[in-house]
Amino acid sequence: MYLDLCGRRVPVQALASSSFTGFLSSYAPRLLPGGSRRGFPEAGDTAGALPHGTTIVAVVCDAGVVLASDRRATAGNMISKRDVEKVFRCDDFSAVGIAGVLTLGLEFARLFQIEVEHYEKIEGRSLSLVGKANRLAAMIRGNLGLAMQGLVLVPLLAGYDPDGGAGRIFSYDPTGGPMEEYRFYSIGSGSVFARGALKKLYTEGMPASEAVLCCLQALYDAADDDSATGGPDMARHIFPVVTTVTADGFRCLPEAEVAEAARRVVAERMESPDGPVAPLRN
Repeated sequence: MYLDLCGRRVPVQALASSSFTGFLSSYAPRLLPGGSRRGFPEAGDTAGALPHGTTIVAVVCDAGVVLASDRRATAGNMISKRDVEKVFRCDDFSAVGIAGVLTLGLEFARLFQIEVEHYEKIEGRSLSLVGKANRLAAMIRGNLGLAMQGLVLVPLLAGYDPDGGAGRIFSYDPTGGPMEEYRFYSIGSGSVFARGALKKLYTEGMPASEAVLCCLQALYDAADDDSATGGPDMARHIFPVVTTVTADGFRCLPEAEVAEAARRVVAERMESPDGPVAPLRN
C-alpha cells in the first residue's frame, strides 16, 4: 500500500520507521542538513568565513550532569555574534552542545530533537541515552561529505541515565562516534584550556552548584587564552548558557542565576587573575 506524500508515492511501512532521519534520507534527502550540495562546491574555501561556535564544557555531578557554553560566534578573526546559544534540550533527560559551523549545527540540533520525539511517538517509549548517542553518531557520519569540504560540526551529548542513575557524557569527531567520556569533557577551540581548568577543579561527586561554578571557571580560562571563546560580558549583560540534566529532568538555569555565579567568578578573578588553585593531596 502506498500513500501520496508531497507528490511522491511512499510505502506505508516506511512511515512506521523509528528513525526520522532515515525516513528523510530515503524520501526527501534535500530536507536533511547538507542534503542538497548546490552552493557548496567550494565549501573548503569559504568555510573559514562562516560563523563558528565554541566552546562547550560538560561536568558530571552527584545529581547528573552540567552542560555549559560561552556565547560567542566567530567568522575568521571577526566576532560575528556575541549572544549565540549553543546548548539545546533534546528531551527531558538529555542535552546537546554544538561546536563548529554555526548554522549547520543549529539545524542538526533541531533535527535531532525531532528524531528523539519521532522515536518516542513510533515506539511508544523513550530512546535510551546510549541509543540517543548512537542516533546522533549516524547523523554526524551523514555530514562527512560536507565535513571534508570544511563544513565541520562537532556535538557534545550529555544526559542523565535513569538505568544507571548517573550523568553521562558522549563526544564525537567529524566522522561520528560516539565515545563516552568520564567525569568531564570539553570541545571547541578553547577546549584545551577549559579541560586544563576542569582537571584542576573537578572532584568526584561534587554537587550541581559546584559543578556550575567549575564550568564557569573553565569557560573563563578558555576565554582568557582563546580569542574565539567569549567570557562573561558584564557591560552587555551576556553570560554563558548553563544547563543541568538530572533525575528531575532538563533545566536551563535562569539568566539571573547564571549572572550571579558569573559575577562571583569575575570578582574572584579580580583578586586572583589565574583563578582558584587546586589543593595538593597526599
